Amino acid sequence: MQTYPSKLLEQAVNELAKLPGIGRKTALRMALHLLKCPPAEVETMGHAMIKMRNDIIYCHECRNISDQELCSICANPKRDHSLVCVVEDIRDVMAIENTGQYNGIYHVLGGIISPMEGIGPQDINVDTLLLRMEKGMISEVILALPTTIEGDTTNFFLYRKLTGFNITLSAIARGISIGDELEHTDEVTLGRSILNRTPYESILIRK
Repeated sequence: MQTYPSKLLEQAVNELAKLPGIGRKTALRMALHLLKCPPAEVETMGHAMIKMRNDIIYCHECRNISDQELCSICANPKRDHSLVCVVEDIRDVMAIENTGQYNGIYHVLGGIISPMEGIGPQDINVDTLLLRMEKGMISEVILALPTTIEGDTTNFFLYRKLTGFNITLSAIARGISIGDELEHTDEVTLGRSILNRTPYESILIRK
């Protein structure tokens, strides 16, 4: 059991250790580093975290994070607004944008269907996607979800929901290894998987 010379240090370590991927040893190193920093730097960092948590909102169109009601991607008239890429979360938007190979817009589900974790269709942003489809402005939807059982389950659910619309429904090419998350895929492979997307029905036939 780790003992601390200060209750304030212990409290800081406890809070830092709540961050994903941060163990108590790493949290202690971070806390001691912050202790050595000038107070103004720590205050700036703390202010940035608080402002991020309080002021960031979700785009009312795609559910990406934004500083405004409409995110910079949805607000960009140079983007192809007839092409929508459906992703699991915000990290996937960032990963695809880093490829420089996609010029459409996005729809962030905020999760994928996972019965084992108690996540059903009602827990992700499916209804907002259907509302966007009903406006009739979208001609193609790209399903860019993880190549996992949960991702495939969500893909099939969306396929059933979207087949009634007059659109092209495609999925990213499987150059991405089975079980991989998009955010961990290199930019070249991810970019090619978007460019070489295939009709979703052809994937169902292969299965």
